[in-house]
Amino acid sequence: MDLKVRVGVLLVSFLVMLFPPVQAFYLPGTYLHPYKKGDKLEVKVNSLTSIETELPYSYYSLPFCKPPEGIQKMAENIGEMLMGDQIENSPYKFQMKVDQKDLLACVAPPLTENDVKHFNQRIDDLYQVHLILDNLPVTRLTTAAKEPNSQLRWTWSPIGFKFDDKPEHFIYNHLEFKVLVHPYDKDSASGAVLGTGEGLDTMPAATMQNLTGTYMVVGFEVAPCSVVRDAKAAKELKYQGLLPASDCDPNKPHQVIKVGEEIVYSYDVVFEESNIRWPSRWDAYLKMEGARVHWFSILNSLMVISFLAGIVFVIFLRTVRRDLTKYEDLDKEAQAQMNEELSGWKLVVGDVFRAPENPQLLCVVVGDGVQILGMAVVTILFAAMGFMSPASRGMLLTGMVLLYMFLGIIAGYVASRMWCTLKGVRDGWRPIAWKTACFFPGIAFTIMTVLNFLLWSRDSTGAIPISLYFVLLLLWFTISVPLTLLGGYLGAKAEPISFPVRTNQIPREIPPQRYPSWLLVLGAGTLPFGTLFIELFFIMSSIWMGRVYYVFGFLFVVLILLVIVCAEVSVVLTYMHLCVEDHKWWWKSFFASGSVSLYVFLYSINYLVFDLHSLAGPVSAALYLGYSLLMVITIMFATGTVGFLTSFYFVHFLFSSVKID
Repeated sequence: MDLKVRVGVLLVSFLVMLFPPVQAFYLPGTYLHPYKKGDKLEVKVNSLTSIETELPYSYYSLPFCKPPEGIQKMAENIGEMLMGDQIENSPYKFQMKVDQKDLLACVAPPLTENDVKHFNQRIDDLYQVHLILDNLPVTRLTTAAKEPNSQLRWTWSPIGFKFDDKPEHFIYNHLEFKVLVHPYDKDSASGAVLGTGEGLDTMPAATMQNLTGTYMVVGFEVAPCSVVRDAKAAKELKYQGLLPASDCDPNKPHQVIKVGEEIVYSYDVVFEESNIRWPSRWDAYLKMEGARVHWFSILNSLMVISFLAGIVFVIFLRTVRRDLTKYEDLDKEAQAQMNEELSGWKLVVGDVFRAPENPQLLCVVVGDGVQILGMAVVTILFAAMGFMSPASRGMLLTGMVLLYMFLGIIAGYVASRMWCTLKGVRDGWRPIAWKTACFFPGIAFTIMTVLNFLLWSRDSTGAIPISLYFVLLLLWFTISVPLTLLGGYLGAKAEPISFPVRTNQIPREIPPQRYPSWLLVLGAGTLPFGTLFIELFFIMSSIWMGRVYYVFGFLFVVLILLVIVCAEVSVVLTYMHLCVEDHKWWWKSFFASGSVSLYVFLYSINYLVFDLHSLAGPVSAALYLGYSLLMVITIMFATGTVGFLTSFYFVHFLFSSVKID
């Protein structure tokens, strides 16, 4: 696909995501595709994945059965490519409402020693096959070991298996498919947009009137089994020829993987009418579990917020307000005498707005933090409203990337205006805007490039294609950079924030402190982490354990609570520093709330040791730590910005309320 066309499609998809059809009834789903009896259905395959290695591989990296027409890759968006998805066609083809048994998919060529090695390694690493029909992932039902009456639902199918007491590996070469369908009715087709789930297709109104007798796919299940078949007899049959009946009896011999073996791949398909309506077909995948735990997380956060709010209330109403009222009630002579006896935060009045160390870096990270925070809030809000469902593969990541690009104007404005405020002049905003546009993307690009070399060395589909690098660079250079420069220009033109007090020429010496200030800064991060860590477990499980995360409503509430806690923590810590005559509060207010990222990183290591203890190999561990590092830096920028901006306006309000010359 031409680069310009790809970018155009992405932009159109983003606009459609923002402004969906007014009559659309099912925001989280794909596009309705009714099938008549006998219409062709084609199963697609996605990358092989494993929670043991976290290295995705192409389905056809193993000598599986290939489709007669050849392998064809499906079009993918930015999010799918970043996640390592590689969707391709397969030899498994059905006809709507036509049950078929023991169909031949193919007879694979004799296995070589290298093929056997790869099969055995993938089975030992618990790699799973991901099949897709009408944009629905395949599900496999198994019986829970502790609860025989309950069933577990998995969104994948294993490649094969191995017995503990035998050295051989066995392959699942026969797949029993069950397709759940629902007859067409008016309620199921009340939306205006219909299609194949692969593009933005609109079905004419005249066509919608002739859909009686059609069916919609509402479920897709598979039961894999290992069957020994006669390869010579199968070779005499054509594609989808009828093989001898197999009953998948687990007590019968299984298909072993060995050198020179010709494996016969086959499948069954059964169609079953279901009461599941098309708008509800994703409910089985998005079933929310652990709701009580999420509510406990929110309750825990509210308790922390109430505790901190009480402290802030005491600071404002009992301490600060009392001092200000007492001061304003005095006459001028008494005020002059009191100025000589000032103590606490009032002593640093001539130094509190002194420019911090590395002011450029501070302005840049605050600008990038505003951009990241805005992206997170808008993305999670849209996901909570159903615009970014897992049904639309990759839409969440695609939306995040594009939102980050467009929010560059806010980053440039905040960074430039903060720079003009600190320096008191409008000169120098261009370098600040450029650094804001390049700083965080440069960090992300560096980390992703290093990880990409690791993925390339293992021939994994998780590696970002070179074409995607150029697409991202083009989007960054044509959207993010110009908007950031425009925001910087607007920030420089805006009136700088005036400080309420003058800054002394000679800086005041900070008296010795009883406790190191960095100790308070690091300790402050425990409170924001306390509001986040429960939800963090579900997020980590979604990323690394292959589970679907769809409780974005809870996540949005937790995000808002996290912002409030970060603001309160930073205000309290800034006031404590001012009270001990420490006027260097700028960076400390940033890291007071940003230090939550340190605890997130420590939690990531804990998750690696205790929950991903089976992660195999140094490459997999390096990938995990690399992605965790990128996540931690992102969290630090966002939470640190919240703390800094809140502290800045708190200090500005505090010293604008007192008349000290």
